[in-house]
Amino acid sequence: MKKFSLFIITVGAVAISLTACKKDWLNVDAEDQLSTSDSIYNDNSNATKFTNACYTNLLTWAETSFAWLGTSSITSDDADKGSSSGDNGSDKDQMDAITYTATSGSVSDGWKGNYQGVSNCNVALQQIPLFTTLDASTATQLKGEARFLRAYYYFNLVRMFGNIPLVDTVLNADDAASLAKGNTQVSSSEIYTFIEADLNYAISVLPTVDNQASKDIGRANKGAATALLAKVSLYEKKYQQAYDLTTQIINGAVGTYSLVSDYSQIWREVGENSSESLFEVQAKSGSPTAGVQQYSVTQSIRGGTFAGVTTVVTGWGFNTPSEDLDDSYETGDLRKKATIIHVGDTLFDGVILTSAVNERYNYKAYVSATQETYSGDADLANKNVRILRMGEVYLIHAEAANELGNTATAITDVDKIRTRAGLAGTTAANQSDLRTAIWNERRWELAMEHDRFFDLIRQGRAGTVLRALGKSFVDGKNEVFPIPQSEISASGGALKQNSGY
Repeated sequence: MKKFSLFIITVGAVAISLTACKKDWLNVDAEDQLSTSDSIYNDNSNATKFTNACYTNLLTWAETSFAWLGTSSITSDDADKGSSSGDNGSDKDQMDAITYTATSGSVSDGWKGNYQGVSNCNVALQQIPLFTTLDASTATQLKGEARFLRAYYYFNLVRMFGNIPLVDTVLNADDAASLAKGNTQVSSSEIYTFIEADLNYAISVLPTVDNQASKDIGRANKGAATALLAKVSLYEKKYQQAYDLTTQIINGAVGTYSLVSDYSQIWREVGENSSESLFEVQAKSGSPTAGVQQYSVTQSIRGGTFAGVTTVVTGWGFNTPSEDLDDSYETGDLRKKATIIHVGDTLFDGVILTSAVNERYNYKAYVSATQETYSGDADLANKNVRILRMGEVYLIHAEAANELGNTATAITDVDKIRTRAGLAGTTAANQSDLRTAIWNERRWELAMEHDRFFDLIRQGRAGTVLRALGKSFVDGKNEVFPIPQSEISASGGALKQNSGY
């Protein structure tokens, strides 16, 4: 059941009157001097709306939709461009082949979407202290949520682009030093240090899921911040830290979580905000509608014919599971049928797919028109996007344990995941074989969940894996995306292009 509505960012009759600010609430850009005597600060509920803007960015096209499919999924061996041969989705053919450039739209949207999120968080962190009668605990929680989300946006940015500007305040267009901050790249290690600081703050102040008010379910909490820091630690190869953090989650020290018994339920409406979930983007149907902009429709069945239930949400057919992913599953793995829709399948709501443009579709993005809340607007479907969940927590714990030499614990973790998938325990017994087994489990457990491309890069095997499938991955270049040329031009050349582009 959905509790937290991201769309309550809407101000209604309350107008923002920050000096020189002419944009609407979702795009507030504080400039020049702030007027703390403005009536907006007399209503403490407005403080929450600033933090809500940090969440609302998750719903946007540039952040979680078409560009994200291109950069995080279609680039990988898990997915193909899909759709029809004549529809390239502007640049999804380039993303698939890894021939994208600094002018590719998916790359540009990825930069803009995440930096807009950073900007919204910086505005919230600037504005919240100006509500002088707001109780301290509420102010602290709102700041913790904003810093969690800022860390999430920067994690996406550093994985995508490497050395990037570190903007931790609201930029002032009239101040040269402030503008220089936005055009000065720092090392990825500095970005990771900043991410860790934000997440450690969030961990220290946010409530556990058990202590959240029901109206706040879906907002960031201590468990979400701990899980994201554990994932960040894995990318930094800080294995002891990743192990310790995931141990806290598994042991219930930061909230009560568990694997759900039925893997296929996770991506249905009934599986939203379950015991498996640590953080997911909250979509909302009804009035007003606040779904992730075209996340589902871009991946939905294209040109299909159906039997059984004939009311079906159809769409563009992009980001289709690849044949390589399809063939990689072990016989009997229940995750395969829960991840991939095949022509001929009967879906959970009785829809029978008899034919379609593509052979396979992403089941994790499927929206039922009859068995789930559906407003009739496919562009803003009621589909939460899972960001952090217990299946991954166990695999982070396993990978960290294995790298620390604790193979017994790693095997126990892997077997928990395999048991739910209907498989026998792993046969891997030494560190090297177990490392490969864990990487395989990550592929099957997290397929189509926007991690595979980045996983291959951090594992140091992206070139080998992707070139074997005909993709033009160049070692020393494609580990990061190009800095968008539009950003380099806007900076007057201050931003420097990544190597090879």
